[in-house]
Amino acid sequence: MVKCKLVILPALLKLGFGGAFAGALLDSSTIPIPMDFFLAAYIWNDRPHFWLYCLLASAGSALGGLLPYGLGRAGGELFLLKRVNRERFEKIRARFESQEMLALIIPSMLPPPAPWKLFVFAAGVFEMRVVSFLGAVFIGRMIRWLLLSALVIKLGPGAVDIIAHHAPQVALGVFALALAGFALWWFQKGRAAKLQAE
Repeated sequence: MVKCKLVILPALLKLGFGGAFAGALLDSSTIPIPMDFFLAAYIWNDRPHFWLYCLLASAGSALGGLLPYGLGRAGGELFLLKRVNRERFEKIRARFESQEMLALIIPSMLPPPAPWKLFVFAAGVFEMRVVSFLGAVFIGRMIRWLLLSALVIKLGPGAVDIIAHHAPQVALGVFALALAGFALWWFQKGRAAKLQAE
């Protein structure tokens, strides 16, 4: 695996925009790649086009995630039922289905070591619609990598080390923002329902 990465990473770096897409596709589907370091190098060397690297990497990550998603959809239910009882499984399913977008957007925003592929697998098990799945992963990754871009442009490529060193704090901050966003959405949904009832 290490030899494979040593061959792949330099080749991807030479591909420019296509490398950001291909790297994220590989990272999400099969071969783990340190995408934050990878993107930081691209962004630092081509700062005016940071948004395009984020866009392509987010698209690659969403498409690459279809592999673990598909595995979850194909036979993941049996895999999970060996580890939890049916009642617990149904509770997890109900919770996931009621908040499926957030259940995938938040992990997609988090830096490693968040178990992102586990959430993607669960999305397949609980039969999240493919379009919703792609949208949730894309949104989460785009937010993550735009924030990374802002830090890299301001602090240089070493920003990735700062994020890695403070991963728990970063994860907590992202979670707090997502929770605030969800609370706002829930409040507005309640107000809209109340207005319709009146």
